[in-house]
Amino acid sequence: MKENDKLSRILADSKERLKELVCINNATAIIKENKSIEETCKHIALILPQAFKFPDNAFVEIKYGEKQFVSSNFEKSGWKISQSFDTIDEERCEISVFYNEKFPQADEGPFLKEERNLLINISNIIAGFINSQLAKKVIKEESKKSSEPKTSFSQDSHKLMSRFISKQNSDRDIYHDLMPFKVKEILLVANLYDAYIIEKEGRFLEHILGEYYQLNLSSTPRITGVSDNSDAIQLLQNKHFDMVIIMLGIDKKNSFELSRLIKSAMPYVPVYMLLNNNNDIAIFEEKPTLLENVDKQFVWNGDSKIFLTMIRHLEDMINVENDTIIGMVRVILLVEDSAKYYSRYLPVLYQNNGTNKGYYRRNQC
Repeated sequence: MKENDKLSRILADSKERLKELVCINNATAIIKENKSIEETCKHIALILPQAFKFPDNAFVEIKYGEKQFVSSNFEKSGWKISQSFDTIDEERCEISVFYNEKFPQADEGPFLKEERNLLINISNIIAGFINSQLAKKVIKEESKKSSEPKTSFSQDSHKLMSRFISKQNSDRDIYHDLMPFKVKEILLVANLYDAYIIEKEGRFLEHILGEYYQLNLSSTPRITGVSDNSDAIQLLQNKHFDMVIIMLGIDKKNSFELSRLIKSAMPYVPVYMLLNNNNDIAIFEEKPTLLENVDKQFVWNGDSKIFLTMIRHLEDMINVENDTIIGMVRVILLVEDSAKYYSRYLPVLYQNNGTNKGYYRRNQC
């Protein structure tokens, strides 16, 4: 019975998150119609109640200066959540959502923390649209003034444009603060036979370079290969590496001993282990303590994309907190504890999402 209740809660939460995503997508579509500020705000006010947990009892008010845009049959109450936002013309702006009856206590009165995040996202969308419309209006008005040079702006217009440019630069500069950690140096430990197989079957270096070029990733990591434990330890002592990838060869004890030595001397260095095939997974299942010195294990399936997956997985694990706070970057959460399956799923996720845009982030498993 408890399991059924837990499953019901998970399904209910998933349904709520889906409603929020649909609302953001709809709001973005409304913005793209490029209609007036008044019509756009009115339209968003009409669709926003459907994103809340109790849509039949939700009413929305969007204020832009002295103007007010409300949802159908609007009424105010004491059960309210609001989010203010700024525009370049310094008007007072606010989105408020009201419930017309009392509901159980949640994170903010009857409202969920996810609904607060939704209001933040919607307010950012509206603010960006209003700022863009105001800037276009200034440019259009100034271009009509035949008595002044086209480059001449009135004092008020100049201030407005300056605020718009500052705002745009601020939004742009956020991207410079994303992905602070990038893998630049990799130590690959593999015996000569495994290294030959990787290069022969997967065109390893060619694939890594090609993927970074196709995805517009700025810096290709440098890969240093060794086949002996003592060489690996010596390199680690003399040079910084962002991650170590150990291929689990025929002499498995040797690979486990190397991971132990690395973590004992340099516990801060991420150690990833690449298994030869799915049969090697049983080793970790029989002796879970072997995982104490390994940060993540993946399975070689004959496709060198797995190396790019390991690199991006590490970058995402380290960058996710920074990027979601600073840039509100979306997250794909893959729930899978089997190396056999996430070694197949993650390369597909990275490839399909990475080819849609130059910057694709966030994947956890």
